[in-house]
Amino acid sequence: MKNDSKYTMGIVSAMGVISKGEPKVTDCLINATDMAAARNEKYTEELNKLEDKHVTTAKALLTDEAEYDAYIAAFHEELNDLKAMFKAIYIAGCSTQAFGDFVVGHGELWTARLCAAHIRCKGGKAVWIDARDILVVTDSEDGGVDVNYNLSNANLDKWFDAHMQEGAVVMVTGFIARTPEGVPTTLKRNGSDYSATIFGALVQGRNITIWTDVDGVYSADPRRVKGAKSLASLSYNEAWELAYFGANVLHPRTTLPAMKYNIPVTLRNYFNQAAPGTSIGMTCNVPSAEGEGVVGKYETRDSSGELVKGIATIDDVCLINVEGTGMVGVPGTANAVFSAVKEAGCNVVMISQASSEHSICFAVRSHEADKAVSALNKKFEKAIAAGRISNIEAVKDCSVMAIVGQNMCKTPGVAAMLFEALAQSAVNVIAIAQGASEYNITVVVSKKDVNKALQAVHGRFYLSKTAISVGLVGPGLVGKTLLRQMKEQLQTLQDEFQVELRTVAITGGRKMLLSDDAIDLDTWEEEYGNGVPADMDAFTQHVLESASPNQIIVDCSASDEVAGHYKDWLSKGLHVVTPNKKANSGPLAYYKDLRSIQRNSYTHYFYEATVGAGLPIISTLRSLLDAGDKVERIEGIFSGTLSYIFNTLEPGVAFSDIVAQAKEAGYTEPDPRDDLSGMDVARKVTILARECGLNIELSDVPIQSLVPEPLREVATADEFMKELPKFDGDIAKQQEEADKVGEVLRFVGVVDVKAGTGSVELRRYPKDHPFAQLKGSDNIISFTSRYYTSAGPLVVRGPGAGAEVTAGGVFGDILRVCAYLGAPS
Repeated sequence: MKNDSKYTMGIVSAMGVISKGEPKVTDCLINATDMAAARNEKYTEELNKLEDKHVTTAKALLTDEAEYDAYIAAFHEELNDLKAMFKAIYIAGCSTQAFGDFVVGHGELWTARLCAAHIRCKGGKAVWIDARDILVVTDSEDGGVDVNYNLSNANLDKWFDAHMQEGAVVMVTGFIARTPEGVPTTLKRNGSDYSATIFGALVQGRNITIWTDVDGVYSADPRRVKGAKSLASLSYNEAWELAYFGANVLHPRTTLPAMKYNIPVTLRNYFNQAAPGTSIGMTCNVPSAEGEGVVGKYETRDSSGELVKGIATIDDVCLINVEGTGMVGVPGTANAVFSAVKEAGCNVVMISQASSEHSICFAVRSHEADKAVSALNKKFEKAIAAGRISNIEAVKDCSVMAIVGQNMCKTPGVAAMLFEALAQSAVNVIAIAQGASEYNITVVVSKKDVNKALQAVHGRFYLSKTAISVGLVGPGLVGKTLLRQMKEQLQTLQDEFQVELRTVAITGGRKMLLSDDAIDLDTWEEEYGNGVPADMDAFTQHVLESASPNQIIVDCSASDEVAGHYKDWLSKGLHVVTPNKKANSGPLAYYKDLRSIQRNSYTHYFYEATVGAGLPIISTLRSLLDAGDKVERIEGIFSGTLSYIFNTLEPGVAFSDIVAQAKEAGYTEPDPRDDLSGMDVARKVTILARECGLNIELSDVPIQSLVPEPLREVATADEFMKELPKFDGDIAKQQEEADKVGEVLRFVGVVDVKAGTGSVELRRYPKDHPFAQLKGSDNIISFTSRYYTSAGPLVVRGPGAGAEVTAGGVFGDILRVCAYLGAPS
């Protein structure tokens, strides 16, 4: 720390650990004390470790022989005194708290003396202070200590008058102090940090820097939340709140001395000095509702604009609920509850009470739960027997999560954002608490959900309004096209709709590419080529653990095996978007399970592209049904390939020649039999039938295959194409018969909702029928319903195949998920 006199004061701890296996000095001293008291001769080994550590370090740092000799002489003198005391403890077989406090303080003494000597070896001026000569403290009721600032300040003034050298660095022992009677003691928890702020207050320094092994205070635990960031600043109140919930920040007591004189405290990383760290301080007051500052009550709004500064948790807690009609309107009930808990020696972490006074619930650490429940049952034994208290329940395996931020004060909607994020991630809130200061909103959730809750809430407040991680299965033609379309729209989505899509995983049948942040969609193909072996379980887990609060898996494959994962994905809270028809047209039992899980898991499952690629077929049907319409019949040309073939077919043109043209133009699958079999159309018919509420299997749909029976088992597509001309006569005959009566052939799928059937067949239509007017590979689907009768059915027409439109349909479903999750539409 530095003050206006321009001198620097350094407060040091005992030496810790730099490399694995190295002993911590304080640990060695504590271990030696415990071993000696237990009459374990190995206490001498701990003392030998101390000696080796300090002698080795002194040799490395003290290049001046005189400084080294002086340091080692003082060190050995004190160590020999300790050895004699440990011997006495070993003989007596017991120790005392006072002796323990005296012993553990030696690590700080040796470090302060060593640092001052090292500075002098480097040509600087340095002196050191034994804080036991300065700080006077008394034990406090909460297990800490209270500083007597008047005596301490007087002692420091005397020391400066007697020992201070102009321009010298002052090294001070952290952690240790003395009682008013002169007995050595410690500052207890966070002692060295507390020493720093105490001395900062005594000298009224300009700033206090505490060097640690982290870059500062994080917005959340970076070990549990990907994307957690180091915070530039915190207010004292924010620091207190986060510290209470276990964040790696100053203990509330530690900040009090600095706060008294408004001295900023900066947490820095010694091992990453380029990082600016986190500054903790107080600023001016937030205006009250009347426009006047309220001194000491509120702090200014943070100019960073962040509503929530940090999210922290207390794990392994138990929620205890006391309820009964006899509690309503009875004064002293809450006092009786918490008096019993206090007498049982249990610390209450959080309190929540219903305004009806019918129940009080509070959280305690899990290991204290049984004691608390037992104390309450004893306290309210008569009330329970009389029925005035109906239940004392312990809800185990809970976690407390808090969001903290001074900008939450007087800002409407913060709680709504919190609970929206939790709801969208299917996290149930068991209890809620918020103080009038509005700095903190606390919720209790199941311990199994706490990591998901942290990710969801952190993403909601620190990422875009709608931040979604995307995992893609099947980077084939449609998958590649989708990634390109997403890349082209990413910035627009973020700027105009506050939607941030992060592709974090891509997997195919053999390889997989994973990213903790987001895959670069400009270079993904090269990175994917160097990816790791595909593993669907690892892929799924990676998407689940991504930093965004919401996750989507997009299946662009045509795989039965991949479709078999949908139930697992949905049950884990993953949204699913797919053009893959296999799940919705597969076994009826699987389909019903899938839809049931989707409804119960609060997830979204969209599959618009399974029927009409980019055409709004599923959504149109759902709109009709949701509006109360009764769909009677769906009829359509669902195959772009077969649409092209029969739109091109005319008298005198061989069917096999048109199939060959379609294959060469890329309209068909590599083996045209996959299109001509009608199976793809049957799957679409099955999907639509099930949307209408029909319980049909794919096998229930009769299919008029266009593959001649003798050619169904030929080995290769080339052999099939070679033999197909032999069977042109059948199609030619049907074409001629239709043409004679002014009709055309069309390959259609039909869902007859009234009859409860589906079919796939080649049908004839008049040349003025909408189905006869198609061009190229367009699809057309007709809906006949109570509102849209056969005289004027609802018709949807357009391109129903191709990578661009299919990927566009999938992308549209992804954006539908975003809209459901809160993105503006």
